[in-house]
Amino acid sequence: MTRRIRQAISIAPDHNKPKLSRGQKAFNTLIRQIEKRRERLRAWETVRPTFQKQYVDVFLPLVRESTDLQVKMVHRLDSAWGQKGLTKVERRTISQLITGLAADLIDESEDAQLKLLYNKHSQSDYDSEAAAEREDMKMALEAMLGVELGDDLDMNSPEDVLQRVHASIEEQQAREEAENHAREERRSKRKKSPKQLAAQAQEEAEQAELSQSIREVYRKLASALHPDREADPLERERKTALMQRANQAYGRNDLLTLLELQLEMEHIDRRAINEISEDRLKHYSKILKEQVAELDAEIVHVEYGFRESYGIPPFIDVAPGTVLRNLANDIAELGRAIRDLEADLLVFEDPKQTKGWLKELKRRQASLRFDEMSF
Repeated sequence: MTRRIRQAISIAPDHNKPKLSRGQKAFNTLIRQIEKRRERLRAWETVRPTFQKQYVDVFLPLVRESTDLQVKMVHRLDSAWGQKGLTKVERRTISQLITGLAADLIDESEDAQLKLLYNKHSQSDYDSEAAAEREDMKMALEAMLGVELGDDLDMNSPEDVLQRVHASIEEQQAREEAENHAREERRSKRKKSPKQLAAQAQEEAEQAELSQSIREVYRKLASALHPDREADPLERERKTALMQRANQAYGRNDLLTLLELQLEMEHIDRRAINEISEDRLKHYSKILKEQVAELDAEIVHVEYGFRESYGIPPFIDVAPGTVLRNLANDIAELGRAIRDLEADLLVFEDPKQTKGWLKELKRRQASLRFDEMSF
């Protein structure tokens, strides 16, 4: 029923006005834009619990299984590295594999041997390299954001980094706002020209009219929905719920919801919507544009939070209609990777099989490079 009511909030041609005016078309466009954004937010509310359950129940156990198998692979490769009969090139290839795997696993696994194996096969020190990498990252963040993050920042903690970045940005914004405020105060003290005074007066009048437009719709609803005026308990309960919706909408300057409530209460009909004056449509459209901007900001907030919760990088698109399919693909890919790891782990019992595995690996890598060049 709610969906049908929302679709009815639009202006349609009739026998009196077969063509919509520019203001009516703008009004309808903004209504459609708002509904489209509402649908996206509703879709996120629907999909997140399902995604969370599959992520926790299926994906994370596979990640842990894959991590354990990769740790075993590092140890198995180290054992194979000491086998007789391997060439220097083959040993170097194994060392490179150990170095790459161990570097990815050290922070994910509790196996203390990984760091030792990394140092052994890379002929370097993991802690020193990690410290240098963290310092480079800190300098890059400072350069990108234009802030100082301090020498006491713990780059090992993503939470501490985010808090420090946010604090630094807020401090910088506060300084800029203070400077802008001081600049505006200096400007306000200057004598304004007649043109500036007229523009200011017009802006204030428009804001007053916008507020009045919403207030008029709200007052009509509040008068009709006041629960104290209703004797029937069931009807009083219904009106109380509607009044709460009206209060929330008025607090958000949510004009569309207020109009939907008017339609639901049968205080307006199709003819009344079609006969909204051009001046009133102009005011309504300004309010609706603000609603579109607010919904856009809310969508950005929701999708940014989703990325943060599940570690999704910014270059991967997230949308409520695709995240479950993408998760299913990731689960399937992870399952295939686990089966391949299990098969590869069986190889290193025999030096001859180890050599064959390394030759096959080299062939696959050469094929992959050729495919990339062909693009």
